[in-house]
Amino acid sequence: MLGPFSIDTYLPAFTGIAQSIGATPVEMQQTLSAYLFGFAIMNLFHGALSDSFGRRPVVLWGIALFTVASAGCALADSIGALVFWRAVQGMSAGAGIVVSRAVIRDMFPPADAQRVMSQVTIYFGVAPAIAPMVGGFLFVHADWHSIFWFLTAVGAALWIANYKLLPETLHHDQKQPFNVRNLMNGYWELGSSPRFLMLALASGIPFNGMFLYVLSAPVFLGDHLGLSPGQFFWFFTLTIAGIMGGAWFSGRLAGKMKPKHQIRNGFVIMLAVSLLNLALNLLFKPTAAWALFPIAIFAFGWALMVPVVTLMVLDLVPERRGMASSFQAFIGSMANGVVAGVIAPLVMHSTVALAATSLAMMSIGVVAWVWVKPRVT
Repeated sequence: MLGPFSIDTYLPAFTGIAQSIGATPVEMQQTLSAYLFGFAIMNLFHGALSDSFGRRPVVLWGIALFTVASAGCALADSIGALVFWRAVQGMSAGAGIVVSRAVIRDMFPPADAQRVMSQVTIYFGVAPAIAPMVGGFLFVHADWHSIFWFLTAVGAALWIANYKLLPETLHHDQKQPFNVRNLMNGYWELGSSPRFLMLALASGIPFNGMFLYVLSAPVFLGDHLGLSPGQFFWFFTLTIAGIMGGAWFSGRLAGKMKPKHQIRNGFVIMLAVSLLNLALNLLFKPTAAWALFPIAIFAFGWALMVPVVTLMVLDLVPERRGMASSFQAFIGSMANGVVAGVIAPLVMHSTVALAATSLAMMSIGVVAWVWVKPRVT
């Protein structure tokens, strides 16, 4: 959960950080862009490295570098230093997300892997929802430095836990040779596979239908719904409940429902609630009494289907699960970056625009799944 968690933890302190180090809003935006860019680029390599050197070393080195970078952010006294350390944070934070998926499939057969992946989905989905609350609490009761010291402590605790508890799950005879030619052949094999690309789009893009509202929370909740900062927790609580409910139900259905049917049900839920959300925003002035629930139900549908799609991605190339997880994460994180840096600022001024954009993002996933469904087992 480090990746999405550290994206959003410091957002409530944007203004305070800018005033403290004398940065402009544009310069502060660069700290987010640097993180997202580093996160997306290195996601291409975490899994490939784990295919060659093993899962455990990549996770441990990634967490260690994240911990050092978090301390660097806490000690930064200029915008240049903060941008640099945020980029390093982003480059290292994705190791856990990418490699954990490969570890799960290394260890468990499909039905059990779905149950475990559902548990991971809970943490992944909850992270961007609770992160602003944690960051806001630390900023109000301490200062902005405390946010990054908190991330430093989290990194140190996770490193110790993984050092003691994480086994090496990649058998020696399954390791891939580490050379440029072998890497490029692997990337070409995945990048030229329509089935892989469509599955990656089906799993990664719909998340942004919900993530868009998280990124737009200050405007959506404060300006459009008239909630005070102390009432923002209702939005995050409902969204978290949707993610946890969907992921829990996904795990319960493992081995009991065909994977394709489970994915279909998740998309049906997201499509229905997205259309309803758009219609309500077109017909009525949004209020907190109803505007938060469609997002929570959307989150439920996403969490219901994404563990299954992720396992399908990994099983397309069982000999390169790390690389497949890397490429999948790269596509998702690039989409997150575009939404955070370009789309959210353009549409957050209007609840209708937010609802329509959320529907459009989910629809990309639907189209991708409809295309790839007959082509996967």
